[in-house]
Amino acid sequence: MKWWQWLLAGIGVWQAGVGLHQTLERRERYAEAERYAEASSKPMLVVGGPYGSNPFRLSSAHGWGDVCLDIDPYACANGAYYVQADVRSIPFPDKYFSVVFISHVLEHLPTVEGCVAALEELHRVADKVVIVSPSKQSILAWLIPDHFLWLTQDEKGTVWIEQR
Repeated sequence: MKWWQWLLAGIGVWQAGVGLHQTLERRERYAEAERYAEASSKPMLVVGGPYGSNPFRLSSAHGWGDVCLDIDPYACANGAYYVQADVRSIPFPDKYFSVVFISHVLEHLPTVEGCVAALEELHRVADKVVIVSPSKQSILAWLIPDHFLWLTQDEKGTVWIEQR
């Protein structure tokens, strides 16, 4: 093989590892949210349906929770009770949910201010917020044109937002 073929193969292996890590993290964080909801008498909200807006996705990325909220009805197809709404304006009362699991949504908001408003709304409707977002290591995440932000959340729930 030529050097550039080795390079491309190496990048492919690296990106496959990044993708696998993201999938495992999403499943682990969803299970964490599910355990938290089961220990509570309140329902679980999933923001960003398990199918996303990809019409070609054949399997779900995670579960639906008790209520699935997304702006795209397809994202929550065949799952839990669906609510069509914007994450910055969730139509539920304060602390209605035990936990919100939000996966690969906040990076699509065009401004840091919009993301902060969404985070405030998530914390308003739930006791706990579990966030999953794309890794900076993912080349695909860099290539998606409507990824405007990078988010990270630590074990304590603190979130850092960077404009892309």
